[in-house]
Amino acid sequence: MSHRQRRAGPGGSQRSRQSVLVTADDAYNYALRCAYLAYLLQPRPRRQVPTPAPPQVHRSSTSFHELMRDFASHTSRGSKGNKFPKGFLPALQPRLEGVVMGRESGAEYKDTAVKRTFGAFYAAFREPRFYEGVAKSRRAEDLVLIFYSSATKELQKVKQDDSWKWLSDRHVALFVRLMYSVLKEKDWIGSYPELASQLASLESKLLQHDQNLAEETRRTSTVMVMAPPAPLSYDVNDMPLVGIVARIFGVSLQKCQQDINVNKSLWTEKAALMDMKAYSNNLSLGNTRRALRSEDFDTDEAWEAWRKLETPALSQIMLEIVQSNPSELAKATSGPSPITTRPQSLQQSSAYPYHDPSRSSTSLDASSSMHGYDHPVYMGNFNVSTPVADNILDTPYTYIPPDPRVYFRHVVEKCLSYDLRDPDALPMDVPGADPAVLLSKGSLDILSECCARWRIPQFSSSILFLDVIRKFYQDQDIDLVTLDAAWLYAKGTTDFDWRNWTIADQNLYRLILSSIHDTLLRDLYDLLQHAFDPKAKPVGRVMYILNQHIYEDPLFTSTSLESYIEQLKEGLRNRASEVLGEIVSELPQDRNELDPFHLVELTQKIIKLAEKVNKRFKEPLMGSVDPMMIFVEVVFPEYAAVAREVVLGIMEAYQEKNREVEIEDGFDLYRELSEIRRIYGDLYPKNEFPIHLEDFLADFVWRWIKNTDAKVIGWVDEAIKQDDFIIRVRQEQGREPTDDERHTMSVVDIFRSLNQTIDYIKKLEWRDDVQCGKFMTALAKTLGSGIARYCEVLEKLFTFEMDRQTPEQEAAARQTRQQRWMTMARDAWSNKDKIEPFQFAPESCTKLNNIEFALQQLDKLEHTVDVDGVAATLARHTPPVTQQRKKSSNYVFTIKIVEAEDLKAMDINGFSDPYVVLGDEYQKRLAKTRVIYSNLNPRWEETVDITTQGQIWLTATVWDWDTVGDHDCVGRTSIKLDPSNFGDFLPKEYWLDLDTQGRLLLRVSMEGERDDIQFYFGRAFRTLKRSERDMTRQITDKLSAYIHHCLSRSALKSVLSKGYSISAVSSLFSRTGLGGNRPPSTSGQGVTDAEIAAAVVPLTDYFNENFAILNQTLTSAAMTLVMSKLWKEALVTIEGLLVPTLSDKPSQQKQLSLQETETVFKWLQAEAKTVKLMFDFFHAVDENTGEATGVPIDVLKSPKYHELQSLNFFYFESTDNLIRTSERMAGASAARQQQARQKMMEKNNLAPTNFGGFLGVPGAKRTKSVLMSRNLGTMRKAKEEKRREAQAEPNDDMILRILRMRPEAAPYLKDRSRQKERLAATAAAEAIVRQSMGSGPGRMGTMVPGGPSRR
Repeated sequence: MSHRQRRAGPGGSQRSRQSVLVTADDAYNYALRCAYLAYLLQPRPRRQVPTPAPPQVHRSSTSFHELMRDFASHTSRGSKGNKFPKGFLPALQPRLEGVVMGRESGAEYKDTAVKRTFGAFYAAFREPRFYEGVAKSRRAEDLVLIFYSSATKELQKVKQDDSWKWLSDRHVALFVRLMYSVLKEKDWIGSYPELASQLASLESKLLQHDQNLAEETRRTSTVMVMAPPAPLSYDVNDMPLVGIVARIFGVSLQKCQQDINVNKSLWTEKAALMDMKAYSNNLSLGNTRRALRSEDFDTDEAWEAWRKLETPALSQIMLEIVQSNPSELAKATSGPSPITTRPQSLQQSSAYPYHDPSRSSTSLDASSSMHGYDHPVYMGNFNVSTPVADNILDTPYTYIPPDPRVYFRHVVEKCLSYDLRDPDALPMDVPGADPAVLLSKGSLDILSECCARWRIPQFSSSILFLDVIRKFYQDQDIDLVTLDAAWLYAKGTTDFDWRNWTIADQNLYRLILSSIHDTLLRDLYDLLQHAFDPKAKPVGRVMYILNQHIYEDPLFTSTSLESYIEQLKEGLRNRASEVLGEIVSELPQDRNELDPFHLVELTQKIIKLAEKVNKRFKEPLMGSVDPMMIFVEVVFPEYAAVAREVVLGIMEAYQEKNREVEIEDGFDLYRELSEIRRIYGDLYPKNEFPIHLEDFLADFVWRWIKNTDAKVIGWVDEAIKQDDFIIRVRQEQGREPTDDERHTMSVVDIFRSLNQTIDYIKKLEWRDDVQCGKFMTALAKTLGSGIARYCEVLEKLFTFEMDRQTPEQEAAARQTRQQRWMTMARDAWSNKDKIEPFQFAPESCTKLNNIEFALQQLDKLEHTVDVDGVAATLARHTPPVTQQRKKSSNYVFTIKIVEAEDLKAMDINGFSDPYVVLGDEYQKRLAKTRVIYSNLNPRWEETVDITTQGQIWLTATVWDWDTVGDHDCVGRTSIKLDPSNFGDFLPKEYWLDLDTQGRLLLRVSMEGERDDIQFYFGRAFRTLKRSERDMTRQITDKLSAYIHHCLSRSALKSVLSKGYSISAVSSLFSRTGLGGNRPPSTSGQGVTDAEIAAAVVPLTDYFNENFAILNQTLTSAAMTLVMSKLWKEALVTIEGLLVPTLSDKPSQQKQLSLQETETVFKWLQAEAKTVKLMFDFFHAVDENTGEATGVPIDVLKSPKYHELQSLNFFYFESTDNLIRTSERMAGASAARQQQARQKMMEKNNLAPTNFGGFLGVPGAKRTKSVLMSRNLGTMRKAKEEKRREAQAEPNDDMILRILRMRPEAAPYLKDRSRQKERLAATAAAEAIVRQSMGSGPGRMGTMVPGGPSRR
């Protein structure tokens, strides 16, 4: 591209002369001239007259071939205008088909001869060779020549005279008209103006006498023709554009009429033609200032492109002028080229690119038969390119003002000002814009006329229009909608490519962009001052105009906006602070009238306002201005500070009134303020919210927790009260209930309430993890109290139901003492041959199911709360506990009632039925064990927790249970539980001598009650497990008497003596309510495996009958638990047959013989043909599937089971060998303990202890600790560790129990007992030393009473 650097003057004019100051009268004068000229040039109406005699047909002196040579010479001068468009042939084909088929709308195409000639041409047109050749060359003359050839041949066939010659010209003219119509239809005239002009000229020349083809077609059917045009009236009422000029300039029509009358002789068509001729010659010279020059354009290409379009446009305009008065104007010019008037079909579509087609809308319809010219006009002397005399070049134009741009801008301003004030003005339809009033149709007509007569390029008119729009917008005469519509209109009226503009237009447009840009930025600032108002003013239109019309425009010179953006942000910050002040001022000024509800409403209002701002400004303005973020940054922290002061003031005012703020109001306030903090955190993740909401709102949570704690017992009692503990699935639905349906609603309701309590706090989304951890700890304590209450009530109901007497037992209770003895003797003599199963009540089994379900729900709740995570959080933020910390006031003693020895016999059979009752110094019962029937060395192994605030005296009373009469006291003993004696937190065993005979073994351990979530959950789990264990044990106790009988020494002797009998059991089962008879004796020689197995068949049958009853209600897990307890009872019973309990005193129990021992072990695990003995019975393997349905194998093979198996190795060893083995095992055990202590000391060298340390002693292990029972997982883990330790570290306890049956081993038993006591004392002392050394930063401190409070 050839590019020359050119600079325009300050005014941006493309002419050298200075722009003149235009007055309204000047602009009016020249606008009036253009309006008057339009009247002179408009087509005039004609009237119909009778048809004159047809003239003699003769041809013009110009032949068709001469016309085609002239046509070819004009269309061969280069450029695309010489050829038709590429898509022309496909567009022409359907039009040809329409003519042939009679579908073409024009009446001139309906003639039969026309259809024949077009049909002949269509056949030639469809020839591939011709079609391809024409499509390649794209020459219009080829089509015309072929059509002429086809038409001539067809017309010669139907016309015998010479009329075919002029008729062929007419048909060719019709074809040329069709070609022009295709160009117009496809909007190709603007792109191919020269081709369109030549086609129109050719059509005019082909028509003889300026014939109207449509009229000629109907000449045979009509008798009327058109008369010459009517003369002009020169009345302004007949001049539409003059009326428009009068309105926009505010002058009267009389004034216009006077001005026209005065200047009529000067304002003529000839003057207009001379203006165009002078302008055309000035344009050709290229060095005059009276037309655009190449220096006015930035590039040669732009200049050439404009001039190439301007030249044919001038020719077209001059042709229109000549046609208005051809007889006069043709004589005023001279030249060799003849020219005829153009057909009316071309007057609607000028090839002049700057001429707005809407201008023609002011004239009457040019296509009407009432307008146009019928008479031919000879213009042989007319030539648009004829030079003009030099004196004419310097003469001022008649119609073109001195500075057309300035005059045109003034006219635009007048038009726009008038139309904007016009109340009846209609919105302008601009594609892509909202409806807005811009320019009326009349204003567009006069502006279009001025552009055409003053030769204002279309792009210049658009720029001048935008300059006026700029002024109106800066003066606030138009709004943003109108500004946008005006911009879109200006861009839509021309090719908005600045590279084709003049330099003056480019500079002016830059100025427009810059000016409007500055104004928009000021408006944007003002609009954003309302960004936080309830009904803000939209800024989208401003941003749209900036982005679409200014920033994307290549002529806009961008400048740095950093300073403006900072001002914008600062203005928004100041406005945000003002808005906050306005909102806060809505609070009541009197503190006594303040209520949290006011603050909640205010918070919601701020949040809603922030949401509105966010919706209004979805994207940042100017790239970085986000009103939402500025609003949040300023308002949210300041409001939170205000809210804190207001809340504290409200609480103080309520305290003065001895009232408390409603808890729900506090929670609502926290939720709303938390939402403010959340939004702030999302937008500013790196900034910390300056106000800690939890500090002044935590009291509401503590009050809620306190209220919940007071209600939880009532929840539990009401749930139990509403529950009948009956499972109705079987009765209501006729099917067996699943395990998930074997519990009742009380436990569901309780845990629903507990879960809702936890969820309520979690839904608060408390952001302070430490405080939230303390809340959960307090709720865990409340939860534990509710569970403890549920277990307590259920155990009482369960015990009552299990001890409820049958009707027979109630009748027996009403008998006299003598009657009772007689009944017992009669039952013993009658020898009933079967023991009836115990009738377990379904509601009792359901209660056990409820406990099992509660364990599962508590485990889920423990995971929901994330107990370990909460404990870890609190541990991280809790300061180290020192020994000087105040001691705790609560202690938890875990007391295990293990066994008793050598109890006094209270029954006539030489035994007792003992149970133990624990009470405090005030005779309050604390716990009660189960009854062990017919045993002077009972083993209970039952555990109870006792919470105390200091030392306590504990009394243990052993009672003998009697069916008849009161229970007898076997003996009593007491122990002082002093926390100072359990500072090492290690378990201790106490053999307590009874005040009558025998002694009682208690195992006692202590741990400080901790304000710790793990502790509270652990205690709740342990409470449930103990309730489950105690209830299961009450079930097994109903069956254990028969176990003891069937696996007793008497039963063993009966088997070996071939006489199996249960004669002594009748009275026993009469007392227990089970009933029983002595089976018939058997005798024979030898004892077979079948006879040994047959001895336990009654026991397994008894089990099966009871299991059938239990299985109707218990879940699978509860059933397995019952069977496991029975298996354990069977192991303990068999163990009692083999060895006595562990003690330092010799036992009176005699060792079994080899045959007796083998029989016992066969009972335990052997299988005799089809009879399954104890191990296989409890494992219950399905014969078809091979799947175990009973107690799992790992439970069956418990440590107790393995201990019994180990008896085979030592039971018949000599006493000396047993003592040596015991010493060797004791030494190895002591060495292992010493090694473990040494490793522990090295590992915990003055450092916090590990898991054992949380009990207070590094390395000490207590599997029964509350913390070890905080969920089902830790409980299973502890049980597995105990099992592994029992298998990995064998001890000599079983050997010592065997030695108790050897009188000669009594001294060794004493020595071994004292050795164990010394080792235990040494371990305790070392533990205390390690505790004192590592208590500072270690977890020992967490167990020291007086740890950190919940707040």
